[in-house]
Amino acid sequence: MPITTAPADFVAWFRSVAPYINAFRGRTFVIAFGGEVVADGKFVELTHDFNLLAALGIRLVLVHGARPQIEQHLAKNNLGGTYHQGIRMTDAESMQCVKEAVGRVRVEIEALLSMGLANSPMANADIRVAGGNFITAQPIGIINGVDLMHTGSVRKVDVAALNDRMDFGEVVLLSPLGYSPTGEVFNVTLEDIATATAIALDADKLMFLMDTDGVQDKKGKLLKDLTIAEAQTVLSWKRKLPDDVLLFLPCAIRACEAGVARTHLISRHTDGAVLQELFSDEGIGTMVVESTLNTLRATTIEDVGGILHLLRPLEAEGILVRRSRELLEREIARFVVLEHDHRIVGCAALYPFPDEAAAELACLAVDAQCRDRGYGQVILDHMISIAKAQGLKKLFVLTTRTAHWFIERGFNEADVSALPTQKKSLYNYHRKSKVFVRKI
Repeated sequence: MPITTAPADFVAWFRSVAPYINAFRGRTFVIAFGGEVVADGKFVELTHDFNLLAALGIRLVLVHGARPQIEQHLAKNNLGGTYHQGIRMTDAESMQCVKEAVGRVRVEIEALLSMGLANSPMANADIRVAGGNFITAQPIGIINGVDLMHTGSVRKVDVAALNDRMDFGEVVLLSPLGYSPTGEVFNVTLEDIATATAIALDADKLMFLMDTDGVQDKKGKLLKDLTIAEAQTVLSWKRKLPDDVLLFLPCAIRACEAGVARTHLISRHTDGAVLQELFSDEGIGTMVVESTLNTLRATTIEDVGGILHLLRPLEAEGILVRRSRELLEREIARFVVLEHDHRIVGCAALYPFPDEAAAELACLAVDAQCRDRGYGQVILDHMISIAKAQGLKKLFVLTTRTAHWFIERGFNEADVSALPTQKKSLYNYHRKSKVFVRKI
């Protein structure tokens, strides 16, 4: 967001990303991208983003591929690329082409990562790139009678060495090659190296840059969040999925099952996709997690600040009655909060009137950026279940601006006389809130 648009917008944007900057400092991210990114000449912009992440104190492991460059070298040497069950067969001649192609791609990436042009976003950035024999590989061997020769898989990741390099402030760059204790070199896929490395490092995030925007549902809508179970369901669909999804989604599932907190699938074609995915609540691709990101729970005194952040804009608009921090602290036990990825995005309070088997639903609020996700309904359903558990028979609300929302959910407009006696005596006739009641 350029600062020239509006200072207020810039300040709001900067404040919105500050929690992510604070949360990500010192965390380990593994980011994988194919050789197409380099071949297309779009790696310069991505380099600036990687340098920015490193400058923010994020421990970075970058894993690059080289498929188009390998194909080009094979064609140049009149060698055809042979695949068996989607896996490249690498003989001795092909392996020589693989090493040459990977070497050239790596040198180009290292040169771009070292760039500190005066007019670039990361001018004078001192980013050091580390490489080495961090990946021990083994031959895949023979599959259905076909020997894949120098094609390998990850056997071991040198975690201690990787952590040493990152502790020293270096960005680690891994190539799609692995080495054996006997001195052999194996051609290994970038997704295998990235997934195994993220698992071994217990990384906080694993990110794949792909040709598609992420994972889409059967109607073509982007699926922003997937649990492991939901991701497995996607793979079981009978319709054909994009090749990138078939390649990377199983890796995302494998990583999350092994303890990687978040795996992201984003488009390599969108400028700034990495930053948009990491530093916004909406994101730009698909995020795979072990279980749901949403948590509905009772509140503690530590939640007061987050609740106030939700209520203040609505109070300023006159939608809600203003509550002081002191009053909120006294009544905090009456609230519940809905968290999305450990951030409070919704809340509500329940005030029971047991003598009249009724309860007031108050302070129902959802973050403005999340109001199209059904969170309000989730909170309402939860509060109804709490009221039922207490033996209450009806729920009422007082509102000035959201009447239709409650009508659509089974509430009926009523007169002030329908309120419990104690609440009736406190009714603010100057505010003229409408009363809506629902039997539960």
